[in-house]
Amino acid sequence: MLSVAEAQARILADLVPTGPELVSLAESWGRIAVADIAARLDNPPADMSAMDGYAVRAEDCAPGNVLSLVGEGPAGHPFPGRVGSGETVRLYTGSVVPQGADAILIQENARQDAERVTVAATPGVGQHIRRRGQDFARGEMVVPAGRALTARDIGLVAAANHAWVAVRRRPVVVILSTGDEIALPGDPIAPGGIANSNTPMLAALVRACGGEPVMLPAARDTAPDIARLAQGIETADLLLTVGGASVGRYDLVQQGLERIGLTVDFWKIAMRPGKPLMHGRIGRVPVLGLPGNPVAALVCGLIFALPAIRALAGHQERCLPEDRAILGGDLPENDRRADYLRATLSRVPDGSLVATAFDRQDSAMLHILASSQALILRPPFAPPARAGESCRVVRLDTLSI
Repeated sequence: MLSVAEAQARILADLVPTGPELVSLAESWGRIAVADIAARLDNPPADMSAMDGYAVRAEDCAPGNVLSLVGEGPAGHPFPGRVGSGETVRLYTGSVVPQGADAILIQENARQDAERVTVAATPGVGQHIRRRGQDFARGEMVVPAGRALTARDIGLVAAANHAWVAVRRRPVVVILSTGDEIALPGDPIAPGGIANSNTPMLAALVRACGGEPVMLPAARDTAPDIARLAQGIETADLLLTVGGASVGRYDLVQQGLERIGLTVDFWKIAMRPGKPLMHGRIGRVPVLGLPGNPVAALVCGLIFALPAIRALAGHQERCLPEDRAILGGDLPENDRRADYLRATLSRVPDGSLVATAFDRQDSAMLHILASSQALILRPPFAPPARAGESCRVVRLDTLSI
């Protein structure tokens, strides 16, 4: 059996990021910029007032001086003239500072009477003026290639006067669940049947990773049906199968996919939950075969499918980050498989994070998985651990998964 780290490395080794596409800013959140994005203008585009007040020459503004109000320049309507000696122009936040002015006398430090403005406090030269290009200049790179666009980046790109951006295409991930017992959620459940939780759960995971899920109907437990449903995946970027990758009589995913060209790289890893994990290719399309038990399917999805999808989408950071916590209870020694224990999180008065494993770790118990805020990571052959000792965790409470 492969270690988790070796399996991750082999899955990621030959993945190629998707190509570029042009999308509107409204569709660009979370997408990876494929090229540096440069500003098309200066920001601000001119010297602008940062406050409501009056454009003045600082040298005219001794306390008690009276200035002549010669006009106003609301935001979007610049004053066309020049501020001369002893003159002022009414401005507002975002107004263009007219020629001749070198400071803003804020309205709190002025008293206006008709067309006369009395100075109460002297502004410094340049005070309350946002200079042209202060934020960024035309031609300056505002977002580098390879960045996953955040809401902040999108605001910056919009300010730089871009309506469209070139980003990586979302990877298309085909999901194929298998099993005679599987029924669509909401449909009548036959004797011995179960609702298909894996397909919608993994589709949500794919979306959270930046991919585009394609959910196929569940395949029956026959090699021909598995092969039939997996036909036509040439345009996919990844095939996820769920179930049927173990060694039982009806675990026929490998046999079915071999009919359409599957070559297998590996199919066992030293991990709990999730020992029967398969990796291979059908032509250019990578294949990940996840276990059928739903908890194992999602845990393996987080550890293996998530990094693969993020790699295909062009992310530099691929695997889930780890944190440190304090054990909230004792744990026994571990065997040769890495353990991913579902756990709750809490904090003690000093702010330390405490991870407490659930007593039951059955890989079919979704309600425990849904109640978990973390996975406690236990390496192979880990010795017994006591409450209060440090441990490694992958936090689920900070993920939108």
